[in-house]
Amino acid sequence: MAVDFTDTLIVAISATALFDLTESENYLSQLLVQRPESAIKEFRGYMIERENNPLNIGAGYPLIKALLNLNQYCRDDIQNVELETPLVEVVIVSKSSPDTGIQVLNAILEHDLNISRSAFISGSSVAPYIEDFNVDLFLTTNREDAQQVTDANICACAILDATPVNTYELDTQQLRIAFDGDAVLFDDSGELLYKQKGLRAFHDHEAKMRDLPIEKGPYAELLIKLSNLQERLPAGLSYSPIKIALVTARNAPADLRAIKTLREWGVDVDMAFFLGGLEKTAVLRTFAPHIFFDDSIKHIDAARRFMPTALVPYHSTSLLHSDSHLAADEEATLLFKPIEQ
Repeated sequence: MAVDFTDTLIVAISATALFDLTESENYLSQLLVQRPESAIKEFRGYMIERENNPLNIGAGYPLIKALLNLNQYCRDDIQNVELETPLVEVVIVSKSSPDTGIQVLNAILEHDLNISRSAFISGSSVAPYIEDFNVDLFLTTNREDAQQVTDANICACAILDATPVNTYELDTQQLRIAFDGDAVLFDDSGELLYKQKGLRAFHDHEAKMRDLPIEKGPYAELLIKLSNLQERLPAGLSYSPIKIALVTARNAPADLRAIKTLREWGVDVDMAFFLGGLEKTAVLRTFAPHIFFDDSIKHIDAARRFMPTALVPYHSTSLLHSDSHLAADEEATLLFKPIEQ
């Protein structure tokens, strides 16, 4: 059957982000340390024995379920029935071999996820294959993979956090996504100015530039495609299949420029919160997104106990990107520390 993905939102997600594969990953790490020469062979046998064992869902599962549910709104009056045109397409990406990935494929069937495309790449670099699938968003738990995709400017990309305690409770009938502004939807110039010269300089600059659009950030094209998708769906005053929120530390006078920039892009977000430095978590808990994208470890760490969160990496050439291995280790400790229950 022919496919046409021109207007389809394509999301790729790592197997470790869709399902909880902590046990098998830890076992492989132990084997590689203890018996590196036979590790792969032993791991293959280990996975074959467990390939029919069920998997718990991962941090990205509610988002993927909600995205796939949007395909229920596909038009049923398409004359050319041989042309497959889903609203959303999901690709599962795994660094396992095809043989050791059977447990993941079984889990997809068990959870009734309409995912038919996959890539099992046996430890190879992810970035080239993400590009091959024409992906709009890539979600992963692997920091190195996320950085490679970000640096290659392939698509929007984020590192998912550990599974929050309430993941199973998220309603997946309405898709809800929350975005930070600067260095996520918008470019990093505002964030840089704030960090280098302070809040007053940032506000003075934004007030002067309020009628000029902000340059696009790494998630701008994803937001535009989501907005276009939203326009193709039925919507009423009390309900819409998609809700999009901007949750930013900007406040007056920097709010005007943000709103006018979205207008310039042809985007009308459902909600916008200009918090002026207030903690984002309270608003996010009320909105209850399936995912919250932010470039700040501080905001991610505060929100991660209550919702799926995704860290947006800085491009390696950005002045915001730290070359310090110590800083990277500290971020990893914050990001992946166990969630208190």
